[in-house]
Amino acid sequence: MLQKVLRNLGLSEGEIRIYSSLLNSGRSSINQIHEKTGIERRNIYDILNKLIERGLVSYITENRRRSFHISHPTRIIGYIEEKKHNLDQLKGDVEKEIPLMIQKFDLKKQKINAEIYRGDDGIKSVWENMLNHKEIHWIGSGRYVPKILPNFFINWNKRRIKLKIKMFNLMRIELKKEIKKPFMLEYIKYLPEEFSVNPITVGIYGDKVANFLLGEEFFAFVIESKELAENYRAYHKYLWVNVAKA
Repeated sequence: MLQKVLRNLGLSEGEIRIYSSLLNSGRSSINQIHEKTGIERRNIYDILNKLIERGLVSYITENRRRSFHISHPTRIIGYIEEKKHNLDQLKGDVEKEIPLMIQKFDLKKQKINAEIYRGDDGIKSVWENMLNHKEIHWIGSGRYVPKILPNFFINWNKRRIKLKIKMFNLMRIELKKEIKKPFMLEYIKYLPEEFSVNPITVGIYGDKVANFLLGEEFFAFVIESKELAENYRAYHKYLWVNVAKA
């Protein structure tokens, strides 16, 4: 559990090994750390310096020899607070720069653009971009992301609701028994069984159409084209009115 906490704080594997060794062994010399961890001495010095800079490790000098020990464990809470403060400052700085960045981005953007995203982080990136638009239209939704990335989705959905972004969800029929009620600002209809073949979902938002393949490997192919997005929205509307059932 401790290693997981330290890893989530951004510590390297070497930092985690040395911090854990000092926690278990108490005050230790470089040689003792080397014996406990197997890390080469020259690397131990670099790692200890990083831990000292973070305020997680301290040392004393006796008879011209240094021995190292962890700082009081509550220092970890202080370290988290410092990171949070630095991130808050960074967020403020980035928010000031965003308008200029968007302006430059839009100037260089082509009328038709295509991008490929892979893995959890790639899918999260696509979903984050959806929050820049007033409506999201889904075709073939299977609640894949809420199930596979629940923590991300819970946070994302709270922000969507706060931004008052509506979702019009054409879902797979097999989810009808599973879903008790829609999320806030979500409207649901169910597609016929013929649409439930592979775990592929289409999302339409703004001028973008995202095709998601959410099987063993997460994959998204996003095309930015006003004409294509309008056509897909018309297709969505046709399915919503003429094919899907409440």
